[in-house]
Amino acid sequence: MKRLPSFAFAVTALAVMAHGQGKTDYVGDVKCAVDAIEKECKTLLASKKIEWTRVVAPLVAEAKKTKTDEAHLLLLWRLLARLQDGHAKVEPLEAGKNVKLDLPDRSSNGPGLFLCRVQQAVFVKNAWGPAAAAGLAPGMEVVTIDGLGADAWLQRRTAELADLNSFSTAQQAAFFTCHWGLSDVAGTRLELEVKTGGAKKKRTITYARCNQTPQGPAFPPPELKGDKDVFYGSTAKGLGYVHVRRCKDDLPAQMDDALAALGNVPGLILDFRGNSGGGFDHEALFGRFLPAGTTWQGGARYASAGSHPYGGPVVVIVDATVRSAGETAAGMFSEDGRAYMIGESATAGMASQKTTIELPSKLFSLHVSVSSNRARFQGGKGIEGVGIAPHELVVFDPKDLEAQRDTLIARAEALLAAFPQGKVRYDPAKAGWGPKK
Repeated sequence: MKRLPSFAFAVTALAVMAHGQGKTDYVGDVKCAVDAIEKECKTLLASKKIEWTRVVAPLVAEAKKTKTDEAHLLLLWRLLARLQDGHAKVEPLEAGKNVKLDLPDRSSNGPGLFLCRVQQAVFVKNAWGPAAAAGLAPGMEVVTIDGLGADAWLQRRTAELADLNSFSTAQQAAFFTCHWGLSDVAGTRLELEVKTGGAKKKRTITYARCNQTPQGPAFPPPELKGDKDVFYGSTAKGLGYVHVRRCKDDLPAQMDDALAALGNVPGLILDFRGNSGGGFDHEALFGRFLPAGTTWQGGARYASAGSHPYGGPVVVIVDATVRSAGETAAGMFSEDGRAYMIGESATAGMASQKTTIELPSKLFSLHVSVSSNRARFQGGKGIEGVGIAPHELVVFDPKDLEAQRDTLIARAEALLAAFPQGKVRYDPAKAGWGPKK
């Protein structure tokens, strides 16, 4: 049997348990879903160039063969995957709350490995647990995976994942594959051929229990303080560093604590990589980065806020693991001229307004996006289905990975040493800010 990839909502017809007896009008449910999505999501379907009725026609045909509630649930997940909406999900209603899918546990098991692309080559970004035990280490080039060229293997796995999981953008899908998407059932074996020191070696990873959720930076500065949402400290060059892992409602207050601890540093790195979103007051957060008593006019009008606002130069770091509110948070700094942004890629592009579509069977509802958040961003392109594009794309240097040094943090340090002021509207000197003497 073909081994299936793992991800948050992976399901397979081979794994469903018989439950329903065909009494539900499954075809009616699917047709309702297709029509409602075409109406409610019209703007996003057009912007993503999705020919909706053509794309989902095979699934409408499959609905005629559906015999159980579980198989129906599977089909609905596959339908939403064609919507290319990272927030899309099937939610049970009262009548469907006992419809279960008998799935292997893929979410808790993995290789202990993150990968990254450098042009067309694939490299080990992080290795721990099973991968480290098999002799894998950061900076190794991965030549083949299970006998297939590494890049081709990743592309194939991404396509398999995208059949069942909805991704807002190509970069979100690609980054998902290199992190969460490597998960699989315990005992899975992954055969790799790696290149190190000019020599090719074969390594076999046996999957075991481990967390495949990326935390963000490949190698953060040591001895960071903070909690599970915000971490802060200094880089080796004495610059401030704040990793915003989640955007909870108290993010502005958490930033007050971080900025108070860092003081008047000569430059600050705001790293949003791995940010899973949330909800917070955007203007209040932005105000923490304006000198006391000042205001700033971007797409919105911002006023200085917080007990220890910071007015110096800022570099923001992103990649396609930055999702939802993490994108609007990071994006406002570049969009409204406060900071210079770098990243391996654009952000995930899953920041949107949503609606819920209840299906006639009363088994499930569909949670889908209908419009982009921050539609004013990027000349009116918004974020959903696009992502926030950084000022500068920066890929990992394999030598940095080997030395366990984060290339993007190093680049941010270099930018703060010679800040590209001509590309950022906010000027610390004109705002009355001066570096620590």
